Amino acid sequence: MSNIAVCNLVPFPSGIVDSNLKIAVFINRRLNRPCGVEYMVENIENLLIPPAYHKCRRTHELWKETCFEFFLRLPNSPQYWEFNLSPSGDWNVYHFDDYRKGMKEETRYTYPQLLFASIKQEDALILTGQIDLSAIVSPKQVVEMAVSAVTKFKNGDIIYWALTHPDKEADFHHRDSFTITLD
Repeated sequence: MSNIAVCNLVPFPSGIVDSNLKIAVFINRRLNRPCGVEYMVENIENLLIPPAYHKCRRTHELWKETCFEFFLRLPNSPQYWEFNLSPSGDWNVYHFDDYRKGMKEETRYTYPQLLFASIKQEDALILTGQIDLSAIVSPKQVVEMAVSAVTKFKNGDIIYWALTHPDKEADFHHRDSFTITLD
């Protein structure tokens, strides 16, 4: 079993535009292996990128800065998980019982189960991760995924990115945002 998805994120139509920024996401789920997630951000000259730390920390509210996120849910289930990965190395995983309800840290994750790194190049940022999904789902279990990003710019503007924006507000938790199926 192997699933590979390649997609481009689109900005929420907020009126704030950095027309040069591009975000592509690559996802690879293979049986009995960690799920691979890679974000490639191009044209980052105006992007505010948190500095990398030598020690990664579990941190709250990463979405207030440049942050990369993905969400997983089981088909026909209201529960889901939110994964937050910062270029700084900070991270967090949350479990929700239902749409924006019952949010709590997912304690089944510690840093060794969620390995990622970011590399800043001249005009690109690459964030790669290997996430052991077996902490929350069985290896053969089908999951639905939503992929998103928050980008904060040097001028203070924030743009929300996702595969789709199904509502009039930017909402990564929206049920219709889960457009990728991994089996």
